[in-house]
Amino acid sequence: MNRKDLDPEGSPSARFGQRLRMLRDERGWTQDELAERLGCSGTHVSAVETGRRPPTRRFAAGIDRAFGTGDRFERMSQAARHTALIEGFPEYVAHEARAAEIRLYEVGVIPGLLQTPEYAAALEADAVRREAITPEQAEERVQLVARRQASLVGSPAPLIFAVLDEGCVRRPMGESTVMDAQFARLLEFAELPNTVLQIAQFSMGARRPFSLPVTVLTLPDRSLMSYAESTHRGHLERESAFVLPLLTAYHQLQAEALSQAASVAMIEQLRKGTP
Repeated sequence: MNRKDLDPEGSPSARFGQRLRMLRDERGWTQDELAERLGCSGTHVSAVETGRRPPTRRFAAGIDRAFGTGDRFERMSQAARHTALIEGFPEYVAHEARAAEIRLYEVGVIPGLLQTPEYAAALEADAVRREAITPEQAEERVQLVARRQASLVGSPAPLIFAVLDEGCVRRPMGESTVMDAQFARLLEFAELPNTVLQIAQFSMGARRPFSLPVTVLTLPDRSLMSYAESTHRGHLERESAFVLPLLTAYHQLQAEALSQAASVAMIEQLRKGTP
């Protein structure tokens, strides 16, 4: 049986999952056997162990009772629940890393897969300034950006289609040197053989089919999955009846957006400081 390698330094959820798996292995229990003691499913135990689902306080308290660990896991679960990553996003990242095709649309900021480290740091520094997250959570987010980008460098590399709302490239982030490097990164991205970069201009108006960011993944078995976020949680959708209309709308967005050549020209103009 293939088992996902866990990086306990990756996040509080990964650390919780790694220690849970270690204790379970020491007892010789399967995930289903532990789940029976907790009153949940083996699938739920697996999702917590691999960091795809954060442990609830009730789940963690059940672990402490099952293993006789006092309140150790309950305390650990607090850190996992207060991570900088919203609920649902770690599970999405796991699917993103093995996708054959990634179609993303972003509004307002450069998406994580295309960010430079300096841009990512400037973005999170502003969140710290607003006291939306802690400095530690900001560092966690910046490190995740690097890990996500690294996971997509392989053979074969996934096809990545990125449509950015015009606001993504017009909104300044950090010093001018940060934006200059970010523009350079976008131009490099557009040159890759497995990528397409387009800008959805403000002038599209009502013809723009999405008002919020959305991502559609095509997995190696050609199944589809979409991901979207609200303020506090992310939602993965696997039902084709719901994902296929999003894919159709994405194709319509691509048809209305600037071509890659025109998008590159816009970015080059912005980099030179011309409107």
